[in-house]
Amino acid sequence: MPNQHKIPQATAKRLPLYYRFLNNLHLQGKSRVSSKELSDAIKVDSATIRRDFSYFGALGKKGYGYNVEYLLGFFRKTLDQDENTPVALIGVGNLGTAFLNYNFTKNNNTRIEMAFDADMGKVGHMIGNVPVYHIDELEERMTDIKAAILTVPVSEAQQITDRLVETGVNGILNFTPARITVPEDVRVHHIDLAVELQSLVYFMKHYPLDQE
Repeated sequence: MPNQHKIPQATAKRLPLYYRFLNNLHLQGKSRVSSKELSDAIKVDSATIRRDFSYFGALGKKGYGYNVEYLLGFFRKTLDQDENTPVALIGVGNLGTAFLNYNFTKNNNTRIEMAFDADMGKVGHMIGNVPVYHIDELEERMTDIKAAILTVPVSEAQQITDRLVETGVNGILNFTPARITVPEDVRVHHIDLAVELQSLVYFMKHYPLDQE
């Protein structure tokens, strides 16, 4: 098992991409893959892939490539794919509802177990087989859940975050534009869809792929 603290964050962020592609190859019955095949599939250059994989003990052989099943085993352990991580979703609006209906069906280890909202028209119903509770029940029901997805209005983001922290949540995936404040021991990943779209358009205009 590799030392997690020696793996650069940039490499760690690519691990789910590697895992997903390798898992697809495994399901197709493929036994080996080259760094070039991986590069073409996930749009990461071969040198970066070889460097990433070197943190796991140089698992490839020149002229042979990488053993798919062996790599998959490494990444499954590294990404804790054998452990189930229950998640709560806060805010059952359009985006939140989409998440509940999708519910990360391709990731067996990550699943939204419950959702919260203030809308009595949604409370008490099942959306995507996930029960929706009233936001007032947050502290009562969040006793065993350490990860949350935040899809609430901006004005509610910090207040709900404070309540989540009080329940013992360790990680928040923040889909609101608000830059929420949390203690040092709580990890937040901010995903602002408007910013990501602006970034995409900028790169489309100024960095065409055929010029790279």
